[in-house]
Amino acid sequence: MVFVIQVNGTVQSVDVDDDTPLLWVLRDVLGMTGTKFGCGMALCGACTVHIDGVASRSCVTTIDSIGRSQITTIEAIGATASGAKIQKAWLDREVVQCGYCQSGQIMSASALLASNPHPTDSDIDEAMSGNICRCGTYIRIREAIKQAARGG
Repeated sequence: MVFVIQVNGTVQSVDVDDDTPLLWVLRDVLGMTGTKFGCGMALCGACTVHIDGVASRSCVTTIDSIGRSQITTIEAIGATASGAKIQKAWLDREVVQCGYCQSGQIMSASALLASNPHPTDSDIDEAMSGNICRCGTYIRIREAIKQAARGG
């Protein structure tokens, strides 16, 4: 079946089964490999993208559920105000260790700041709770989010 979707501001046509996970459409059909496969069960957050600005797990989101929603991936998040702040803070705070989970971490953090520009520690904990960092850079992640929220 052919689906017309909006990814990073561009209309794309994809010919896939209706139950194909968005993650595989992005990676395998559109060649956008910044979004990572982690667990396939929406437990680790590596596959996080924005669907209409909401952090969503693309591994369990089927293409037939997208409709006219706007999908934003790590490849375009730096063009948003919150995404640019998060990416800068990630570099400033040297958050990345192995880097595998970081696209999902950045997507969740930028969705948080877009909806709540001044998050509390509790807000950060809640927004980031579905993202696992196997290298354990959680303290740097929190500090980067706080820095981005301060505008720096």
